[in-house]
Amino acid sequence: MMDYAATLHWLYARLPMYQRVGAAALNPNLDRVTELVTYLGNPQHKFKSLHVAGTNGKGSSSHMLASILQETGLKVGLYTSPHLKDFRERIRLNGTPISEKEVVAFVTEHGNFFDKHQCSFFEMTLGLAVDYFAKQQVDIAVIEVGLGGRLDATNVILPEGCLITNIALDHQQFLGNTRASIAREKAGIIKPNTPVVVVEKDAETLPVFEEIAHQNDAPLLFASSHNYTTDLLGDYQQQNINGVVSLLKALTQLAVSDLQIKQGLQRVVANTGLRGRWEILAENPKIIADVAHNTAGLKIVFTQLNSLKFNHLHIVFGVVNDKGIEDILPLLPATATYYLCAANVPRALDVGALASAFKSWGFTYSTHTSVRRALAKAKSVASKDDTIYVGGSLFVVAEILP
Repeated sequence: MMDYAATLHWLYARLPMYQRVGAAALNPNLDRVTELVTYLGNPQHKFKSLHVAGTNGKGSSSHMLASILQETGLKVGLYTSPHLKDFRERIRLNGTPISEKEVVAFVTEHGNFFDKHQCSFFEMTLGLAVDYFAKQQVDIAVIEVGLGGRLDATNVILPEGCLITNIALDHQQFLGNTRASIAREKAGIIKPNTPVVVVEKDAETLPVFEEIAHQNDAPLLFASSHNYTTDLLGDYQQQNINGVVSLLKALTQLAVSDLQIKQGLQRVVANTGLRGRWEILAENPKIIADVAHNTAGLKIVFTQLNSLKFNHLHIVFGVVNDKGIEDILPLLPATATYYLCAANVPRALDVGALASAFKSWGFTYSTHTSVRRALAKAKSVASKDDTIYVGGSLFVVAEILP
């Protein structure tokens, strides 16, 4: 039997994974994952679930939902992606990551099937999650979509309700070049007679949601404003709160009280272990890390950054090579000092290419051979009244979190 490190190497190396290599990991249909869960005995039907999709906010929203449901005393599974530090973060039971032993045992038992059917990394991971949740007899699981929705491996579940956080231009090479086409992919999680809450209501995407909800006789609801707060920092979390609370109030069968909602939202980090959302790592100088990585998310983050009081802003920055740096550059604060880097993943944009783009815009920048060296340089230059922001990519943030 392989040990945990060898098992992870097997998972990562033998098959492409979207988070590391991009489009090569995508599967054009659900046939293979359907075959996989059928082979496993359809464990995804042995517990209740909630399904969360969207361009931004689905990770935070999934963790909020899990935290609130844990406050009700339920046994709650949580499946999210990608991870920041350890693969096991993707699969949690009441906030505790799946054990290394469980991961190794699952891959060892079913490895021959995976090989024979050429299962993708994401299909195997989804299979591991639902099999684990079924064996642990969870009361309910919160399942976050990996990419899109309609063709995502998670779309084999039959949830109690669905949440679609927002629709913005991201992953256009896979999901389409308009917000309407992307909305159609996200709306693919809508199931017959299953309530769906959509957080943003606008003219471009509304007809898409109305059409697909009507086809499925699914109650279509739009998030309303709710006066709750959360321990997750970042102005963007209010929109996530509105979606989460609207979904829970629509699912009356879950019988979640206002007190449980309030407590769950205040204990997201403690209950679920969520990291990297406007996470303050130090003071004097203040160091903030955030995993926002597309134009819609970064626009909100930089608006909040610009509202802070500081002497000078230092930004440790790197992106992946499929994000369209030309769309991100106009959002960046012109007066900041930048420390450019590339995360240690194949999809990272080469720091030389990043520097060329920054030079063309006249930014003040330096280049660094690693994320940690970039941060070390920023810390050596910054005064105690300055602010350092680390972001541009989830992978950049992952490398500096303690």
